[in-house]
Amino acid sequence: MSTDTSMTIRMDSKLKKEAESICQDMGITFSAAIMIFTKRMVKEKGIPFKLTADPFYSEENIKKLEAAARRMDEGRYVVHEIPEKYDK
Repeated sequence: MSTDTSMTIRMDSKLKKEAESICQDMGITFSAAIMIFTKRMVKEKGIPFKLTADPFYSEENIKKLEAAARRMDEGRYVVHEIPEKYDK
């Protein structure tokens, strides 16, 4: 026999209100949406959507940005002219 359990999660209140509003528009409760997500996760044995990282925050890009900032601080930078056809 299955036993119900309760769960407490923390999230930004604005995010929760926005999610609840979307659920209401779909005619389901926020709790039902969490249940749907969880059942899908169990069925697929993973997060039921693709997770990706923003490459802007990658270690490699951060190093490039820090190096560029150092060059600018040292006065070693190149000013690129905007071609006339784009300068509008």
